[in-house]
Amino acid sequence: MALPAVDGRQYVYRVYAPKDALLADLFWEAWHCHEESALPRAWDLFDAAVIRLVG
Repeated sequence: MALPAVDGRQYVYRVYAPKDALLADLFWEAWHCHEESALPRAWDLFDAAVIRLVG
């Protein structure tokens, strides 16, 4: 999952989850990984997300 940050970059996170996981759960997992790191704050306002299954 890619999250845009206030520094203009996108940070990409691989989230491991079962195939029946809710999309919102995947998003929040990536969000918390970003927010707990030393990276610039992720934008909390955006209108779309792309989630891809990597097999």
